[in-house]
Amino acid sequence: MPCPESTNEEAVLLSLSKWNSLFLACSVLLMAASLMLFPQHSLDASLRGLSIWWEVVFPSLLPFFLFLSFSSPLASLVFALMEPLMRPLFRVPGTGGFVWAMGLASGYPAGAKLTARLWKDKRITTIEAERLVAFTNSSNPLFLFGAIAIGFFHDPALGIVLAFAHYGGNVLVGIMMRFHGRNHIQTRQKKEKFSFLKEAFHMLHEERLQDTRPIGQKLGDAVQSSVQTLLMIGGFIILFSVLNEVLSLLHITQWLALIVTLALMIFQFPTELSVPIISGLFEMTLGSQLVSTTTGATLKEQAIIVSFLLAFAGFSAQAQAASILAATDIRFKPFFFARVMQGVFAATLTFFVFDWLYQPVCKKRRLEARHKTSLQRSWMAFTRGVRSLHSLHCSSLLSFGTKD
Repeated sequence: MPCPESTNEEAVLLSLSKWNSLFLACSVLLMAASLMLFPQHSLDASLRGLSIWWEVVFPSLLPFFLFLSFSSPLASLVFALMEPLMRPLFRVPGTGGFVWAMGLASGYPAGAKLTARLWKDKRITTIEAERLVAFTNSSNPLFLFGAIAIGFFHDPALGIVLAFAHYGGNVLVGIMMRFHGRNHIQTRQKKEKFSFLKEAFHMLHEERLQDTRPIGQKLGDAVQSSVQTLLMIGGFIILFSVLNEVLSLLHITQWLALIVTLALMIFQFPTELSVPIISGLFEMTLGSQLVSTTTGATLKEQAIIVSFLLAFAGFSAQAQAASILAATDIRFKPFFFARVMQGVFAATLTFFVFDWLYQPVCKKRRLEARHKTSLQRSWMAFTRGVRSLHSLHCSSLLSFGTKD
């Protein structure tokens, strides 16, 4: 006879599954109806997402993705060199250092793509992949300094604070995630007696010999894989751009903002930040832009909120990573938990280091500007003196000529 408790659990799971199906169907119908009710707004939002993808994402990520496609031998090299650092600190193999560096340089979702590739090549286990992907996805420095600090806030000094909090939060997440799967058996650590450098080049040579594809096929496969991933990323950017616009038109964003308002009141933040936060939870770029235009908040409060949104990455970037991880056994739940954790770490770091990092930079810039202004004034005074002497000399010559 079946156990009554087991039967009840199955009934509950079946009921939840039915409710999920109903919720999904209603959401799709609501989205379709909204597209028909607001066709122009939906088109404009779609074009905005397409513009972001075509003008920023595609040209910035394509070279990195092409490089990642040829990076297997380099990953073997980095494995031997970074093993003494990555293994004790983050409990991942040395190849994690390469993934970390590439994720930092190219931004979302390069870390997820390269982690999935290492897992498929059986270089790392599933638990190690979940640890690795948790802290190797981040915004690149060009985005932090160029788009956010200079583009939105018109303040390069703010980029130093955001970068310190963002990448510092990454490190803290990596250290915390080392306890994920504590009893898991790790990949075998090589302990050869020869030097790390010799081992690194030995592994690099072996990796190159294993790949027998001609260079033309390698290049074609790299382009095909990179463009396919970028098309998927573009689709998610457009989808969440339209979704964010529809939620705003249906005033759902405003209703969700009421919940955020309560949290802002607890931390004594301006309630005007609630709508930008909701927008940033869906798409971090749009949310950061809205935060930068909020007039009721101080720059420190804006920086704290933007740090959280950039670390959380938004549902759009998370969906991109989830679609890449879906082809593997790497679970999305630890990745999502890490994004929330990094958001808290980044916001906390911004709160504590803002006055320490931002004020000295601004003071230095003011001193440089003052020094530059004094030099300009001195030069202007010098040139005026030279012109005066020249005029006096010319007048003397003219008067002398007249007397003669």
